[in-house]
Amino acid sequence: QVHLVESGGGLVQAGGSLRLSCAASRVISLINTMAWYRQAPGKQRELVASITRGGITDYQDSVKGRFTISRDSAKSTVDLQMTSLKPEDSAVYSCRAYSHDRNYWGEGTQVTVSS
Repeated sequence: QVHLVESGGGLVQAGGSLRLSCAASRVISLINTMAWYRQAPGKQRELVASITRGGITDYQDSVKGRFTISRDSAKSTVDLQMTSLKPEDSAVYSCRAYSHDRNYWGEGTQVTVSS
């Protein structure tokens, strides 16, 4: 059984930065995509950013230019550097690691951006 554990969330003022990290309980070989999702109260969970094993990234339009996703496939970790944070970025951020035959989620970490 693989567990993903997120860290780095917290309270930050608008315009500030946070770095989220996600680590797997053991190395997950050949996982194609690692991603960050978020869910704000009363809203559906949404994809924030993803990165493939080959390094191809994809971002939600609202975070382009502000967030950067990176991964270390050898360690099965994925990070999300968030800058110029806005109150609307407040949410529970969860990481996900998946391929066609596997799908793992973390429990999430809270990010709160005050105005």
